[in-house]
Amino acid sequence: MPALLFLGMLSALFFSTTFLLNRMMSLAHGHWIWSASLRYFFMIAMVALVIVFWEGVPTLKGVLALFKRFWRFWILSGSIGFGGFYALLCYSADFVQGWVVATTWQVTVIASLVVLIAFGKRFAKRIWFFCALILLGVTLVNLASITHFNWNELLKGFLPVLAAAFCYPIGNQLVWEARHQTHSWIPHIDDPLMHNAFHKVLLLSLGSVPFWLVLIVCTTPPPPSISQVANTAAVAFFSGIVATTLFLYARSRAKTSAEIAAVDATQAAEVIFALIGEVLFLGAPVPPLSAFLGIGLVFIGLFFFIVFQKKQN
Repeated sequence: MPALLFLGMLSALFFSTTFLLNRMMSLAHGHWIWSASLRYFFMIAMVALVIVFWEGVPTLKGVLALFKRFWRFWILSGSIGFGGFYALLCYSADFVQGWVVATTWQVTVIASLVVLIAFGKRFAKRIWFFCALILLGVTLVNLASITHFNWNELLKGFLPVLAAAFCYPIGNQLVWEARHQTHSWIPHIDDPLMHNAFHKVLLLSLGSVPFWLVLIVCTTPPPPSISQVANTAAVAFFSGIVATTLFLYARSRAKTSAEIAAVDATQAAEVIFALIGEVLFLGAPVPPLSAFLGIGLVFIGLFFFIVFQKKQN
């Protein structure tokens, strides 16, 4: 369990680059659709190269064959878990600062539990107390960073991130359910290739392509700048490749509902890393003591996840 949480925290560190770079691209007037879609086009190329380098062309062909065999499922899960999730995050970056997006994103801790319950999972009531500690912590960090509110912009930033917080665990859980064959309406994909996190990232990324193409055609955005292309490539590598792979690997190693929820909860650390990043790279002021109190509550909540899980086992 501690190893799973460490991997989750490490993925949160790399995920936090998303909020910083997306905000930078938004301030440079880059269209949010390119910030979102180019990331996954880069990811497809990067992951494919990694698979070929480490496992060879036959493995890549096997992954593509698996996509072709269950293409409806991968388009569904990829459009929700990667497409809807990231399009909404990039859209929100046009209206609110990165720390607001990062903080609001922490409702995914609760969203993950709701999604798991919808799939028939059950949790001890104490888990909700741990979630409350984490959310209280990120709320304190949020409040400590606030100087003024623009309610119109906050609403446009908050609602998309709230929806994204549900899209991501839904997409990931669909993959988990398909592998373990827990519902008759989800295809059983019992293939050894499903044990590799890189393979699942590629399958989900490929599944999101129709979503991006439809979105681009419907919105007809102006061409992206060279800097936006470079920044989306950086996001694709740090957040899309490194972070997503670490997170999916940790989640795939989870054996119980509580362990899955604990891995999902580590993403609360993103707000901490995002705040640090804004101070170091975007010139934001050092937060007050109340922000550090919030950081402490986040880690206390994660610590209790570990202790409680050990008692359960």
